[in-house]
Amino acid sequence: MKVQKKVGGILRDRLFIGGVLLLAQLILMIVLINTLSGRWSPVYQSFIILSIIMVIWLVRKHDNPAYKIAWIIVILIFPLFGGIFYLFWGNTPFNRARKMHQMEPLHAESFNGAPVEPVTAQADRLLPRHVRHIRYIERTCTAPLWRGTQSEYFPSGEAKFASMKIELEKAERFIFLEYFILEEGEMWNTILDILVRKAQQGVDVRVLYDDAGSISKLPRKYDAYLKSLGLRVVRFNPFVPTLNTYLNNRDHRKICVIDGNVGYMGGINLADEYINKVVRFGYWKDTAVLLRGEAVANMTAMFLQFWNFTAEEHDISLAPYLPTVSADSDGYIQPFGDSPLDDENAGETVYMQIINNAQRYVYITTPYLAIDNEMMTALCTAAKSGIDVRIITPGIPDKPAVYAVTRSYYQQLIEAGVRIYEYRPGFVHAKMFVSDDDVAVVGTINMDFRSFFLHFECGAAFYEGTMPTKVRADIEHMFEESREIDLEWCRRTPWPVSIASSILRVFAPLL
Repeated sequence: MKVQKKVGGILRDRLFIGGVLLLAQLILMIVLINTLSGRWSPVYQSFIILSIIMVIWLVRKHDNPAYKIAWIIVILIFPLFGGIFYLFWGNTPFNRARKMHQMEPLHAESFNGAPVEPVTAQADRLLPRHVRHIRYIERTCTAPLWRGTQSEYFPSGEAKFASMKIELEKAERFIFLEYFILEEGEMWNTILDILVRKAQQGVDVRVLYDDAGSISKLPRKYDAYLKSLGLRVVRFNPFVPTLNTYLNNRDHRKICVIDGNVGYMGGINLADEYINKVVRFGYWKDTAVLLRGEAVANMTAMFLQFWNFTAEEHDISLAPYLPTVSADSDGYIQPFGDSPLDDENAGETVYMQIINNAQRYVYITTPYLAIDNEMMTALCTAAKSGIDVRIITPGIPDKPAVYAVTRSYYQQLIEAGVRIYEYRPGFVHAKMFVSDDDVAVVGTINMDFRSFFLHFECGAAFYEGTMPTKVRADIEHMFEESREIDLEWCRRTPWPVSIASSILRVFAPLL
């Protein structure tokens, strides 16, 4: 009976069914192309010509070289099918022309209704060492710099959950939630009870969650269930199993905004593994930050931009939702979002600017390490220049194939002087950068191709103040719980594993 129940559960799983349908479409396409090409030589020639055109298109495009190389290899290995594969799955106008890519951009004027002005224009005087970094984020992400904001650091999901329960109960006007994963359990059910109660009190409660991220976590038509409870709910980019690249554009952000004055951001989704009530890969190490004050305006703007697009609403006016309080702050804060639709790899560039601007150290935590040549060069150059560069990755992986890719980068980094640590208690899901005690980023951006090029992401950049030192202190504690990887460990890797990892690394941009 248990086996039958398990099999039945798998057969009802939308992700499993969707994967089967995608595989069936792929097989059908291959069989059809192969059959037609065998019967009519002009068809064969047409598909070969298409593959040649796609290779030329890739060479001329401004996409990341690692992404282009991976696709060129696929096309060369499968010249008959490769071109049509790229046309359906690759970064082409055929895919980018879809309605999904018509998101209304944010404008700097949207923040004019705030009780105080952002301090971006004063960055030259206030933060001369970071002014280029600040201007880049402001101009590419429409995310101004703020001062009047208190911040709090949470070194675990449990700490964030405890704080969220208190702050959500205080909501009087609105609650905005945007998360990659929702899953029924103690964490989400507790929060949901509060949301329902607040909605009954007249609070505007909106929940935006990624359909693919939650597809195996929630029952069918869960959005309809939430709506029946009085919440306003939308699923971002509903999972439809068709051969199109827009399936890869997931909403990986984690944002909670309360009354425009309180905001949470970080790597923690609303599921029990994030508060260690469910143990999957040892201890789940994750982090988040709370902002209270002016800088929450950026988070509210990001949420409303997504909400208005996904819900097809047009009340994007930010003024009614801007912060109404200004708090004492010991530093400067710049929350920002990254989008795969603008051909600007903001997350990766923000990270590389921190690396290139470092004078003493750069500490990094990431669950995945699948980087392009530009990031590899930045890390290695910094280490060779005497910067103390350290990276913490998981000791227990959640995805074996991606973990193999992660480890394939170790030797080159260590040989350049980068120090690599694996977190022994379990899985590191925290995505953090900190450098020189005066700049830190806490957010959702992994060190991999999906986060850098395919997902919608977000992060909060902190300059000066106490937040960078809090992040550094937590990471230093993680060093004590981790094992450092050396070259001898790398050389002991069996050659079949090393070769397989290298092959996977070539195709990492497509994983």
